[in-house]
Amino acid sequence: MFLFRRGPARVTPADAHLRTRGEDAVLLDVREPAEWAAGHAPGAVHAPLSALQAGAALPPAAQGRPLIVICRSGHRSQRAAKLLTGRGAAAVDVQGGMNAWAAAGLPVVVGHGNSGSIA
Repeated sequence: MFLFRRGPARVTPADAHLRTRGEDAVLLDVREPAEWAAGHAPGAVHAPLSALQAGAALPPAAQGRPLIVICRSGHRSQRAAKLLTGRGAAAVDVQGGMNAWAAAGLPVVVGHGNSGSIA
């Protein structure tokens, strides 16, 4: 049994929402394009984990800023936060991902601002 957790910290959806509204932190959504298109958090920046793993740079809006990483369930965001932390970024991930975000009653939108869903 491990007594100490290795890797980046985790935050709740409510904490992520507060930290990306009032601070300089960016909510970085690492889901794939079809998932993003179905619905995402307002103001989130999209950078698929597959692209990050292939060496892609962060989108300009996320560069040099604290990152709060989110996916659908929290598994990919953990991997992405670890990858980004290894690159020198300040990154944490959201426990439960977008599923937990939506369950907490936080907004989910599509590109044109209408209500979205979690794919």
